[in-house]
Amino acid sequence: SAYLQWIRRYVQFHSNRHPRFMGAPHVSAFLSHLAVQRDVAAATQNQAKSAILFLYREVLELELPWLDDVESAKRPQ
Repeated sequence: SAYLQWIRRYVQFHSNRHPRFMGAPHVSAFLSHLAVQRDVAAATQNQAKSAILFLYREVLELELPWLDDVESAKRPQ
Protein backbone atom coordinates (compact mmCIF):
# COMPACT_ATOMS: atom_id res chain seq x y z
CA SER A 1 0.00 0.00 0.00
CA ALA A 2 1.03 3.63 -0.41
CA TYR A 3 1.02 4.17 3.36
CA LEU A 4 3.46 1.32 3.89
CA GLN A 5 5.78 2.76 1.24
CA TRP A 6 5.72 6.20 2.87
CA ILE A 7 6.42 4.75 6.31
CA ARG A 8 9.34 2.77 4.87
CA ARG A 9 10.76 5.92 3.22
CA TYR A 10 10.37 7.88 6.46
CA VAL A 11 12.27 5.24 8.47
CA GLN A 12 14.98 4.93 5.81
CA PHE A 13 15.34 8.74 5.66
CA HIS A 14 16.25 8.64 9.35
CA SER A 15 18.84 5.85 8.99
CA ASN A 16 16.38 3.06 9.87
CA ARG A 17 15.68 4.44 13.33
CA HIS A 18 12.55 2.99 14.95
CA PRO A 19 9.64 5.46 14.73
CA ARG A 20 8.94 5.07 18.45
CA PHE A 21 12.25 6.87 19.11
CA MET A 22 11.44 9.71 16.74
CA GLY A 23 8.87 12.45 16.96
CA ALA A 24 7.54 15.65 15.43
CA PRO A 25 10.97 17.10 14.54
CA HIS A 26 11.77 13.97 12.54
CA VAL A 27 8.40 14.02 10.78
CA SER A 28 8.87 17.72 10.00
CA ALA A 29 12.37 17.11 8.61
CA PHE A 30 11.12 14.32 6.34
CA LEU A 31 8.08 16.22 5.05
CA SER A 32 10.13 19.37 4.52
CA HIS A 33 12.72 17.30 2.62
CA LEU A 34 9.95 16.03 0.31
CA ALA A 35 8.80 19.58 -0.41
CA VAL A 36 12.19 21.27 -0.75
CA GLN A 37 14.70 18.70 -2.03
CA ARG A 38 12.33 16.31 -3.80
CA ASP A 39 9.91 19.03 -4.99
CA VAL A 40 6.87 16.76 -4.59
CA ALA A 41 3.32 17.95 -5.20
CA ALA A 42 1.25 19.11 -2.25
CA ALA A 43 -1.03 16.08 -2.59
CA THR A 44 1.98 13.75 -2.45
CA GLN A 45 3.32 15.44 0.67
CA ASN A 46 -0.13 15.26 2.26
CA GLN A 47 -0.31 11.53 1.55
CA ALA A 48 3.10 11.02 3.19
CA LYS A 49 1.99 13.08 6.21
CA SER A 50 -1.25 11.08 6.53
CA ALA A 51 0.68 7.80 6.40
CA ILE A 52 3.10 8.90 9.11
CA LEU A 53 0.30 10.25 11.32
CA PHE A 54 -1.52 6.92 10.88
CA LEU A 55 1.64 5.10 11.96
CA TYR A 56 1.97 7.15 15.14
CA ARG A 57 -1.72 7.36 16.10
CA GLU A 58 -3.06 3.95 15.10
CA VAL A 59 -0.06 1.61 15.13
CA LEU A 60 2.22 3.05 17.84
CA GLU A 61 -0.65 4.76 19.70
CA LEU A 62 1.36 7.94 20.16
CA GLU A 63 0.17 11.51 19.57
CA LEU A 64 2.33 13.99 17.72
CA PRO A 65 2.01 17.70 18.41
CA TRP A 66 0.71 19.74 15.50
CA LEU A 67 3.35 19.89 12.77
CA ASP A 68 3.40 23.60 12.02
CA ASP A 69 7.07 23.88 11.08
CA VAL A 70 6.71 21.68 8.02
CA GLU A 71 7.66 23.29 4.73
CA SER A 72 4.59 22.78 2.54
CA ALA A 73 4.89 21.64 -1.02
CA LYS A 74 3.75 24.16 -3.61
CA ARG A 75 0.27 23.62 -4.98
CA PRO A 76 -0.05 23.72 -8.76
CA GLN A 77 -1.27 27.04 -10.12
